[in-house]
Amino acid sequence: MVVAAPGSGHGKTTIAAGLMAALRAAGHRVSGHKVGPDFIDPSYHALATGRPARNLDPFLQGEDRLVPLLRHGSAGAGIAVIEGVMGLFDGALGTEGYASTAHVARVLDAPVVLVVDASAASRSVAATVLGFAHYDNRVRLAGVILNKLGSQRHRDEIASALEATGVPLLGALYRNEEIHAPSRHLGLVPAAERAAEAQDVLPALAAWVRDGVDLEAIVRIASGAPRLSAPPWEPAGMDGPPVTIAAAGGPAFTFRYTENIELLAACGVEVVDVDPLRDEALPEGCAGLYFGGGFPEVHAAELSANTALRAEVASAVQGGMPVSAECAGLLYLCQSLDGVPMVGAVPADAKMTARGKLGYRRAVAVEDNLLATAGQRVTGHEFHRTEVTPSHGASAAWGWDRQLDGFASPTLHASYLHVHWAGYPELARRFAARVRARG
Repeated sequence: MVVAAPGSGHGKTTIAAGLMAALRAAGHRVSGHKVGPDFIDPSYHALATGRPARNLDPFLQGEDRLVPLLRHGSAGAGIAVIEGVMGLFDGALGTEGYASTAHVARVLDAPVVLVVDASAASRSVAATVLGFAHYDNRVRLAGVILNKLGSQRHRDEIASALEATGVPLLGALYRNEEIHAPSRHLGLVPAAERAAEAQDVLPALAAWVRDGVDLEAIVRIASGAPRLSAPPWEPAGMDGPPVTIAAAGGPAFTFRYTENIELLAACGVEVVDVDPLRDEALPEGCAGLYFGGGFPEVHAAELSANTALRAEVASAVQGGMPVSAECAGLLYLCQSLDGVPMVGAVPADAKMTARGKLGYRRAVAVEDNLLATAGQRVTGHEFHRTEVTPSHGASAAWGWDRQLDGFASPTLHASYLHVHWAGYPELARRFAARVRARG
């Protein structure tokens, strides 16, 4: 089932995670999924379900992979809860809703539960729900959950109005200031940065949803979804001796696609997490580096203070160790970030800016590099509020919209672009082959 909303800010993430936690507490095996390229919301899903975070995005993965990826990610679970993105019908600009929550729900033939913030309306909520129920008849609106109600009288007024719409009222949740996730410049604070606090609030979140939502009705709705016939996605790898790479983790590096790691594992690559805030050395036998996304700008002083690891990473990159770095990883490899020293493996300085860059990208590889061959085209996304200023000439990784991005060589790929490798498994195999050659 899909958890959607009329727009951002209605409480999708809180209620989706709460549903996952409540269903799990009731004895169900639950898998969590997120529409779109978001890394932060899935971090809360993983806490609530005890399973790896998963994304579903037709732009990044291809429409034909959505059902296989859902089946793969939900293997062994009884209920898959899919959190939407933005408003139900909001997709890539200029595409009439491509990659929207509604688009994904249609491809999966999944029922939709609409979460509505009712804090500033009463009977008008019914008009909103009626519009969403009939805007696109290919989307099955199975019910509505009211959020941020002020009183029982408030709830009863909206419930009375909803009767005329024919859309079932599945839940009514009252304002609860104790249940929230803090936010900052790019959205919510990732769960990994507040793991203890987030873990502690899960029981209260599950109880809040359990007491306000008809979980039996939710289970019936999910159970009524049609059977999916496409086979599950399987990470395609290659044979060869096992090798080890270090992947940046911890509070500063919280973003990476689960399937990217699974593809590396299928290629015989063991991924060992290293926390650049605290760990002073790479793992023994390390033959490659994978630095995903995150918020290094928030932890710049601590990252800089770990001089031992910075020096070892710089030496490894200079010595030709294969390294793939996405966004936060790119910043970490720069000479400096907001004026404090970083690794210095790429000839650039990075700094925070007043405006963010967020969106899908169609990119082409400028020349052969660690991950891609010259001219290869991929879809990806960028999501940051920093800029990187090269200090002298270097080969770029990708080009899009008449601009060049990142740094690249036969052993290096460092870019703002996030690519979901399930859509391009050859990137993982190329990386793994270079690591194996090094190992």
